[in-house]
Amino acid sequence: MWTPADFTLWQGRSDPGEGALRWHQVIREPEAARPGVCLLGFASDLGVRLNRGRVGAAGGPDAMRRAMAGLPARHGVPIYDAGTIVVAEDLAAGQAAYADRTAALLGEGHAVLGLGGGHEIGWATYQGLASHLEGSGGGRIGIVNFDAHFDLRDPREGGTSGTPFRQIADDCGRRGIGFHYLCLGVSEAANTRALFDYADVAGARYLTDLECTPEAAAPMLEALVSETDALYVTVCLDALPAAVAPGVSAPAALGIAPEFVVRCLRHLRAVSAAGAWRVADIAELNPVHDPDGRTARTAARIAWELSRAVG
Repeated sequence: MWTPADFTLWQGRSDPGEGALRWHQVIREPEAARPGVCLLGFASDLGVRLNRGRVGAAGGPDAMRRAMAGLPARHGVPIYDAGTIVVAEDLAAGQAAYADRTAALLGEGHAVLGLGGGHEIGWATYQGLASHLEGSGGGRIGIVNFDAHFDLRDPREGGTSGTPFRQIADDCGRRGIGFHYLCLGVSEAANTRALFDYADVAGARYLTDLECTPEAAAPMLEALVSETDALYVTVCLDALPAAVAPGVSAPAALGIAPEFVVRCLRHLRAVSAAGAWRVADIAELNPVHDPDGRTARTAARIAWELSRAVG
C-alpha cells in the first residue's frame, strides 16, 4: 500500500550557484536527524468514485511532483519525498495507512504536506495529526478548508470524498471535544440546504464564494488560531475557478481566486504560534482532465506557499 518515492519524477532546469537551487536538486528521502517538510502522496480516487465524481485523482500526487520540481528551494529547510500511500479497493485501510505514516513523520519532527488524491485525504490527515497529538499530550485541532463543498455528508453508508469533515465532527463528538472547522469558498449552488443546516448545528464557520475577501477571512482565521492548539489546513482545488483549475473532480462554476487562498495562507502563517501548524494537504488534482497542466501548476504554487508555512 505504501510505495517509496520515485525520484525520476523530479526533473527540471538547473542554474549555477547555491542560491539557484530548485526542489528537484535538493529533494531526498526523509532524514530523522534533520526535520523538514515531507511530501506524502495519497493516490486515491476511490472516495471520488463513491461520491460520483470524475475519477482520475489517483494520478494527482505524481502530477503534482512533476509540477513542483522547478520550485525554488529555501536555504536551510529540507524538502523530502516520503513516498505515496496507494489506495486500491479498501478506502478505510488506505486512510489508516496514510494516518500512520503521517503520525510517524510528525513524531520525527517533520511537517507533512499531503498530495492528493481525492478529498478523502482529509479524514486520513486528521487521524494522523490526532494520533500524534494524543501521543504528546493531546490538543485542540483547528481545521481550515478551502473548498466549494462543505464535505459534511453523512458517512453512515461508508466514507467518500464528500464525508471527511463529518467523520471528523463525529469523532470529536465521540471524544467530547470541540469541532473547530472553518470552510472558505462554499458554493451555495453546490451544497444542499441540509448541509448548510448541519454546518450550523455542528458549529462550523464558513464564507461563501461571494463573501471571500482577505478582510472577511482574517478575523475568522485569527479566531480559529486563538481557540486551538494545532492547525490542519487543506486546499481542495475544486474551490478555484474552472478556468484556473479544470483538472479536478468537480469543476467550480464560479470559485474563489487563487490570490485569496495565498493571502489567507500567509496570514495564517503570520498569526500561528511556532510549531502549531505542521500538517496540510492539497486535494482533488485530477490530471486526466488537466491536459495543459495548468491545475498542477496552480497546485504547485499553493504547495510552495504551504511548504513555507508549515516548514
